[in-house]
Amino acid sequence: MFEPAPLGPLTLRNRIIKAATFEGMTPDGVVTEDLIGFHRGVAEGGAAMSTVAYLSIAPEGRTDSGCILLVPRARDGLRRLTTAIHDEGALAQAQIGHAGPVANASSNQARSLAPGRMFNPLGMRFAKAADEYDIARVTSDYERAAKLCVDAGFDSLEIHIGHNYLLSSFLSPKFNRRTDRWGGSIENRARFARQVVTAVRAAVGTDVAVTAKLNMVDGYRGGLTTEDSLQVAQLLEADGGLDAIALTGGSSLANPMYLFKGAAPTREFGATLPWYLRPGFRLVGDRFLHTYPYEEAYFLDQALRFRAALDMPIILLGGISEMATAERGLAAGFEFVAMARAILHHPDIVNEWAGGTGPTSGCIHCNRCMPTIYTGTRCPLVDRHPGDRPIDIPRWATDRPIATPE
Repeated sequence: MFEPAPLGPLTLRNRIIKAATFEGMTPDGVVTEDLIGFHRGVAEGGAAMSTVAYLSIAPEGRTDSGCILLVPRARDGLRRLTTAIHDEGALAQAQIGHAGPVANASSNQARSLAPGRMFNPLGMRFAKAADEYDIARVTSDYERAAKLCVDAGFDSLEIHIGHNYLLSSFLSPKFNRRTDRWGGSIENRARFARQVVTAVRAAVGTDVAVTAKLNMVDGYRGGLTTEDSLQVAQLLEADGGLDAIALTGGSSLANPMYLFKGAAPTREFGATLPWYLRPGFRLVGDRFLHTYPYEEAYFLDQALRFRAALDMPIILLGGISEMATAERGLAAGFEFVAMARAILHHPDIVNEWAGGTGPTSGCIHCNRCMPTIYTGTRCPLVDRHPGDRPIDIPRWATDRPIATPE
């Protein structure tokens, strides 16, 4: 776990990657000192690579107006960010993508895109069905944005093909009901994602790593199945554009808790959503945010099917809070493990693992961190703000080394 490991042209100092989690620290859509400090802390804490999320390749592809847009004016700030990460001995990865139907069109003041015309409750507007021009433009935007990231000092690019963002929504039979060459069979539904990966690789060459975050399953009826996703992964591997795949699941539109497991912070989300979404959320929030029992490495069994079918490196994520869990994933044949909530709770956890102390994270998977993305992502268990509700420590977690505020 703690020895140098190859990722394409890179050598990571260990096999632990900080997974992409929206930081919520760019209210004006530009790099801030808070964002730099956040990722510097991750690098200081021992992770081999910190993933900056989420960077949009097009104005309408932002999740909202606070999302960093990959245009020339963002380059200097991103360069300061990657330099800070490098100064602490870690590598920097940029998660690039287009939010598609997940974009808040009202906030962006730009009409969102989807495989077909659909109502987007996040922006209370209809998304436009992407036509041939849109698909070509978005592909070109990926190329341009990828080059900008390399110019800004990023060592690796993670292409977002998960959670029903644009490329992922094209994979979903529920959202993609097209009858042209971009819809129908899984080969057609995967065409857009494959085109983008191939274009990005051609744009940046072989001196940087290119990875993808891919849904194994969407987690709702009519969504992408594991069988179809396996075919997508095999097609991407055959194309030769990726150095690794990070496996994920769930939908920001239809089932976000499938990715996180654990408690659903319904009340907190209801209080932090834009005002125009709150009445509707009070009615359907409990049905939208499902509660799933938490267990360590909750994606492992699904991911093992991909491990058996692929030769390329795979990054395992989902429920890695204990050193023993990370070791189990590596022993199962995964080249890297990715962590988010455990590092958010305690950024020094990787160093402590390496030093033989603190083998278990204090994260209790209350998921109260999720709604904080609107004001600056944090762990309310250790960074309590005025207005935070008391957090009940679940019985199963009472023997864990949980840090709590005074």
